[in-house]
Amino acid sequence: MNKTPSYLTPLIEPFVRYREASGNWCESYEGGLARFARSCAASFPDASCLTQEMVENWCRRRYGESNNSCRARIYPIVTFIRYLRSRGQTCVQPPTLPRIEPQTYIPHAFTQKELTKFFAACDDLPSKPKHPWVLNRKLTVPVFFRLLYSSGIRTTEARLLRVADVDLVHGVLNIQKSKGHGQHYLALHETMLTLMRNYDNAIAKVFPQRSYFFPAPNDKFHRTQWVQHNFYSLWDKISSVHVVPYAFRHNYATANINAWVGEGFGFDEKLLILSKSMGHSLIKSTEYYYSLVPGLADILEEKTNAGFEEVIPEVRYEEI
Repeated sequence: MNKTPSYLTPLIEPFVRYREASGNWCESYEGGLARFARSCAASFPDASCLTQEMVENWCRRRYGESNNSCRARIYPIVTFIRYLRSRGQTCVQPPTLPRIEPQTYIPHAFTQKELTKFFAACDDLPSKPKHPWVLNRKLTVPVFFRLLYSSGIRTTEARLLRVADVDLVHGVLNIQKSKGHGQHYLALHETMLTLMRNYDNAIAKVFPQRSYFFPAPNDKFHRTQWVQHNFYSLWDKISSVHVVPYAFRHNYATANINAWVGEGFGFDEKLLILSKSMGHSLIKSTEYYYSLVPGLADILEEKTNAGFEEVIPEVRYEEI
């Protein structure tokens, strides 16, 4: 059963409108709420209202599920329950969110050869059959991934960029949909700005009234699956090493910090500028990227003195 139970519809729809109006809507909420609704319909077919049992049934940690996976799955429901309780619409108690587990993933360090091959594969995408969405992919993919690589922008931030957020005159991006809902500005490198201008001219001929800079069907933004599908379909052609699209952001941070070693301008000042351009509210979040790479942490510790050891363990996972 895919239909949302009738007793949940008048609760979910105002919640969605509220989150969208406040600028705090996240696309993961949509899927999480939909799956929760289907679970309620399937497990409690005779129910006429939201109950504690329904919430606990869905939010219970599953066999083999990590804390982080469980947290991501149930977070939309916890937020939904808190919304209802604050308005006196339910007595159901929200479950406790599992604690965030430290990530042990070591990001991939791109080689110049890998990058050259990957972007060559992006540029070699087919333009046939003659269909608007084939042309869209041909035009968008090379620019989208070069933007991730050259700016350190998060994949979500790139997907949600609106046309109005991109200043192609001065080369500045207005990042309104950032992690933690923070807003920041990002200056583009001149070469990236040229690519963005050329792309804008080309894509505007296909989708002249688009709302999003990188348009998807029905005047929407691309989903996470679009990023993953295009990245892996191209990366797997050039390498068997496991890499995620987010590695471009890590590469941007470490490449910048490495380039400062031995330069005259203050290391701390540059780290602050980099932190702001990446949308971090705290410098320690930028330092965290560097700490993940063996050997590089020693350089950063030397440049920032003993404070490095004190701030790295305290970094918030949501911030990076």
